[in-house]
Amino acid sequence: MGKKRPGGQQPGGAGRAPARSAALLAAGLVGTGLIAGCSSGSGLTVNVYYAPEDHFQDVVDNCNKAAAGRYRIVYNKLQRGSDDQRIQMARRLAAGDTSMDVLGLDVTWVPEFAEAGWAQEWTGQNKAAASAGVLEGPLETAGYQGKLYSAPKNTNIQLLWYDDRITPRPPKTWDEMMRMSQQLKSEHKPYSVVFTGAQYEGLVVVYNTLVESLGGHILSDDGKSVVMDQGAVEALRLLKEVTSTGITDPSLTNQKEDDVRQTFQRGDAAFELNWPFVYASYAEENPDDLAHFKWAVYPEAKAGQPAKTTIGGYDLAVSTYSQHKPEAFEAALCLRSPENQKYSAINDGVPPTIESVYHDDVPLDPAKPASTDNPNMAVKYPMRDTILDALKAAALRPLSPAYQNASTVMSKVLSPPSAIDPQATADKLREQLDDALQSKGVIP
Repeated sequence: MGKKRPGGQQPGGAGRAPARSAALLAAGLVGTGLIAGCSSGSGLTVNVYYAPEDHFQDVVDNCNKAAAGRYRIVYNKLQRGSDDQRIQMARRLAAGDTSMDVLGLDVTWVPEFAEAGWAQEWTGQNKAAASAGVLEGPLETAGYQGKLYSAPKNTNIQLLWYDDRITPRPPKTWDEMMRMSQQLKSEHKPYSVVFTGAQYEGLVVVYNTLVESLGGHILSDDGKSVVMDQGAVEALRLLKEVTSTGITDPSLTNQKEDDVRQTFQRGDAAFELNWPFVYASYAEENPDDLAHFKWAVYPEAKAGQPAKTTIGGYDLAVSTYSQHKPEAFEAALCLRSPENQKYSAINDGVPPTIESVYHDDVPLDPAKPASTDNPNMAVKYPMRDTILDALKAAALRPLSPAYQNASTVMSKVLSPPSAIDPQATADKLREQLDDALQSKGVIP
């Protein structure tokens, strides 16, 4: 989810290391003849439509080297806003545009594009290559109704961030976090709990995490009907409590990811719920205090019940209208190979979907020791084990072709969260979500 950050496609950390060449899995795929190609110098172009990501062109360039002239990948940079990205691709695909080959899809769009018939199913060796070593949660985002329609490129998951000079140990539950916040407030110390409370997808992510953590459901597993069970109602109660007892930032209802980051980094909060991009930003802008910037898994909504934190990220799909499908599948596999996921993680802060990448401690320049100037995963992701723990118990947003409608409804009904009346709000959500699900396929 939710996700935009300055200079990149989503929260995950703005890596600043200089561009370096990355080794490519695709070279091996080419050598084994996994996918048929064209003759050298054919002039064939594979158009990739993807969100802004600072070093993604480096990855494209390296995949073009691996293609060795059989085709050329062109990076068509989409708009920075998630909604704008989706609308541009949806409208062009609705018109049967054959110039689009590889599609960068937010993890919430896959069911929508699959249902509309715009994303080609991944089968056979392509499916095996796209699934190999991928964490279960990110892999689930790439499919719909038991079929794979995209290859997971990068994932994302929120953690709890804190300053150990203010709170030497992190709270384990939301109730404990609220008690600690009240205590800090009485001591005239930074006390706020900050998270994405603006009326947009970020607020939906927080709510979905609470619902899933409480064992609840917003929609049915197939995404076709509204559930809004007791867990969903309890999540509304908790969201109201935390936002109506004087422990959130006064700007809560205007805060998105980077606003939350800045509030905590200024020292105006005790607890931050946010994506891992905040670590790289803190390291760059406040290096003297970095040793005190700590992290933990998301707090439990119910004691003894580990949080199921909502996954974000991007997947790569092949358009059904592409006239170069074999090359498009090969290009997509290269762009999200283990080596390129590592390169993107280190340079652009987007967490990998392939588990082995998290344990890869070879620096970008293998001939030199790892350092801040020649980073490896340990340097850029000291919180990598915590990210993995969170990903292995993660939650997805409802898998529905009508998710964008549902998200719009939820963000509106949930805002402002301090005005929530748990049962009445649940009834309102149930009614309006039912209307939202009546849409058929994609609504551009």
